[in-house]
Amino acid sequence: MRPFARRFRHIACATSAFGLLAVTPAAFAQDAGASSDDDGEAIVVTARRTEERLETVPVSVSAFSERSLERIQATDTTGLQGAVPNLNIVQGRGSSNATNIYIRGIGQPDALQTFDPAVGVYVDDVYYSRIRGTQLDLLDLERVEVLRGPQGTLYGKNTIGGALKVVTRKPGQTFRGGLSAAYGSYDQFELKASASGPVSDTLAAGFAAMYARRDGYIEDAVLDRDYNDKNTVAVRGAVAYTPSTDFRLDLSIDYSRDDASLTVGQPLNSLTYLIGGGTALALPANPNPNDYDFKGRTTPSLPNSTKLRHWGTSAIAAWNVADDLELKSITAYRRLVTKDYVDIDATQLEIGDVFVGVWQKQFSQELQLNYTGERFQAVGGLYYLKENIESHQEAYADDLIGPLLGNPTFLRTIDDDLTTKSYAAYANASFSLTDALRISAGIRYTDEKKDYFRTTSTFSSSPLLTSLAPYVFARKQSWDDWSPMASIDYRFTDNLMFYARAAKGFKSGGFNGRANSVAESTAYAPEKVWSYEAGFKGSVDDIARFSVAVFHNDYKDFQARVSGIDTDPVTGLPVPVLSVLNAGKLQIRGAELELALTPVTGLLLDTQIGYLDAEYKEFRDARFTATGGSRAFQRPAFAPKWTMRFGAQYEADLGGSGYLTIGGQTRYRSTTALAVDNTFINSQTEIAGLFQPGYWLHDARIVWEDADRKFSVGLYGQNLSDKSYKTDGQDFSSIGSIRTAYYGAPRTFTVRAGVKF
Repeated sequence: MRPFARRFRHIACATSAFGLLAVTPAAFAQDAGASSDDDGEAIVVTARRTEERLETVPVSVSAFSERSLERIQATDTTGLQGAVPNLNIVQGRGSSNATNIYIRGIGQPDALQTFDPAVGVYVDDVYYSRIRGTQLDLLDLERVEVLRGPQGTLYGKNTIGGALKVVTRKPGQTFRGGLSAAYGSYDQFELKASASGPVSDTLAAGFAAMYARRDGYIEDAVLDRDYNDKNTVAVRGAVAYTPSTDFRLDLSIDYSRDDASLTVGQPLNSLTYLIGGGTALALPANPNPNDYDFKGRTTPSLPNSTKLRHWGTSAIAAWNVADDLELKSITAYRRLVTKDYVDIDATQLEIGDVFVGVWQKQFSQELQLNYTGERFQAVGGLYYLKENIESHQEAYADDLIGPLLGNPTFLRTIDDDLTTKSYAAYANASFSLTDALRISAGIRYTDEKKDYFRTTSTFSSSPLLTSLAPYVFARKQSWDDWSPMASIDYRFTDNLMFYARAAKGFKSGGFNGRANSVAESTAYAPEKVWSYEAGFKGSVDDIARFSVAVFHNDYKDFQARVSGIDTDPVTGLPVPVLSVLNAGKLQIRGAELELALTPVTGLLLDTQIGYLDAEYKEFRDARFTATGGSRAFQRPAFAPKWTMRFGAQYEADLGGSGYLTIGGQTRYRSTTALAVDNTFINSQTEIAGLFQPGYWLHDARIVWEDADRKFSVGLYGQNLSDKSYKTDGQDFSSIGSIRTAYYGAPRTFTVRAGVKF
């Protein structure tokens, strides 16, 4: 590896060249939603756990106000897809309530309870420790921030790829409220309401609520039911107590319920029997994604149901100890219950049908001290998290075993219990050497302990299969880590800043939650990444804003789930093997550009472009004997070379008749691998169905607002060309040759009306 200083010199030179291009008159500035809201007001972010203007933060961060989210037509967190360079954020495979998030090629797509996310999700500074329950509807928000690159110093474990921060609107001494309703394709209906205001001079309260439903856009080809629908209720209440100008207490409670149908994909090849081989169901190999007709199949006896109950409460107390010193306490408790049925094989056969029930609870406490001086700023804190997660799983596979054993019934159950305790201390400081030059440094120490218990049982009409002995696995393990960060930034003028940053990211180790034997129930080590980044941020009058960055990541010990077949030592029968490996190293380099231009009053042109060059430097897998036990030739998952969005909107002032806004956007993603296992075993031949070729999506809207911007009505169109495209995939080929792809929504239209008061 090249020395630190030398690597930074290469990055700085590349950024300087890119920056000079960015400030030429032809290409100015940044997404208005990423630097100012659509009313032109500057956005203040807390990416570094203290309030700063977005254009002065020496880190890659995109921020979106409520109006900016409306402009990009985002109604939940997955609506950020395309609006942030090098971000992949889609609904998780086989689940209506999970989110697959990758930033700069780093993420974790598996929603199983023993796998930790690689991108941290925070709501009002409270960490959500599972990827289930993170497909959040955007309800009465102040802003959303997306931090790219490792954020370990201030945000701790499992932010190795970055962080997604949601900041809800707090009640205050000004009364405000809103009501909106929407109706659209697939019998979509949505109702949102919010209100907040003073109760007394020292007390304010507010609430926000929503109901949303939509029929499924995948219809069963035989049965009278549909899939991939929406049925959600969410409510949030908040109280703010400010007895003096030096103290504020914010209390909140939230609840969400999701009762959806199955989330169904498309099988990619014929299914086979586990024992004796042979075809269980003949299907075309690697179907053309452009021919997908949104017709699906599932096992008739499998309940058409996925359920989520998610609630939590938090208390945030802030006390100004002195004019330049603030003490903050963040206390939170959350509970999550999911009961999901998943038809992994996505056919009428019972080969990969499962039930996954999860009961999770977490308590967190953070104490934070924030100092803001004229030339010196610092934040330090202590953090504690305790999480307990229990799971019960059932795998139904009456059609898997095959005629060699008389087509026996088969049921496997798994029960596990994982308790995690995480302790951390952190500090981050910035010092202005001159009015233009500032240096920053930080460090975080994390100590994490996990206690895991797992038991399995097998039930079958075949005595030979019941001899597959159940097993019990229990293990405790702990990991600790030091995560440093250093940055420097220089302001050439009030409107142009250069920064460079180096940071280490850390993702916790864990245990294999998909194991079928004691031998597979292994612990895997943490992932770590060193990230080097440099960039420019600036603006030109009120006409243009820009942000440009280049980065280099050295990512090692990444956790890869791989599948295969082994032989049971007792019965001699083939059994699936699902392992998790610290498989090797990745090198990820790239560049990002965010631009916004307002050449004339009312016209906004904006773009976000991401370039990513991700490659395995080492990927060990002994099964790949033809390539010397290496899979480094494969393409990393969810790391498209290009992500691009181009948007335009024009707001016409109609005088006393109000405002009319016409806007549109087009988004592009180049070829994307949808699974880590994306070639056949011991082969360099790619599995075509587990790749999504490059594609464009087009959206548009037309919105009328009255002269006071209190009433609005709009027509919104998504995926106007009705493009068929895959968003996720999975390879369970060791179980009946299962490979499945999941698709994004087809063309939809929505009419939305709202009133603000």
